[in-house]
Amino acid sequence: MGQIYLVRHGQASFGSANYDQLSTLGYEQARLLGQWYANSRQSFHCVVVGGMARHRQTADTCLAELPKPQLADTEWITDEGFAEFDHHQVLLRHCPEFGDAVAFKEMMARHVEPQRALEHLFRAAMQRWMSGWHDSDYGETWPEFRRRCVAALERLDTGSRGQSTIVFTSGGVISTLMQHLLGLQDYQVMDMTWTLANCAVTKLLQRPGQITLSYLNNYAHLEWLGQPGAVTYR
Repeated sequence: MGQIYLVRHGQASFGSANYDQLSTLGYEQARLLGQWYANSRQSFHCVVVGGMARHRQTADTCLAELPKPQLADTEWITDEGFAEFDHHQVLLRHCPEFGDAVAFKEMMARHVEPQRALEHLFRAAMQRWMSGWHDSDYGETWPEFRRRCVAALERLDTGSRGQSTIVFTSGGVISTLMQHLLGLQDYQVMDMTWTLANCAVTKLLQRPGQITLSYLNNYAHLEWLGQPGAVTYR
């Protein structure tokens, strides 16, 4: 039986000029995951990186914690099928203020609960994207993104049966793959995307002709090894 470990990247730099970079805490989260795997003597036959800077940074930092023998025969692959959707574009099409960092921060500051306001904004932006009514506004439509993610998983299933593979990707990809495997509705994808922790792990099992879920959004390594505040969602 093969195993696929889907890792959401460490905390990125939300609100900065370049989101696609890990924060200081994001690097620490990746190190904690690597220490967890080192202590459990986990080895991987294949490492897949989703093609974004934050994916590569998480992979490099995490796996640097493993002793070399655990990665002696490991193959590294970049597969942009596991890249995240353009969340900046999705938010911008719904909320033009998102394009101006100062104006956006001022808008959020007017809310009593800025984090909750951001969640509502994100949900509304995702609903607009997923509705199909505004597909011409986006570089990648929701159905196209979903097909891309599923195709990436199917490529992995064909090439890695009976092995342990770790994939460094993003929350939107993981949630979309859960929709594919569990038959979830679009609104459940939105809910799940918001609740996946940074550097959490989702494990899939591979059987002949079938991929099933073993566990979802595990971040015990952050709770066990990390300091207070090690668990983040944005």
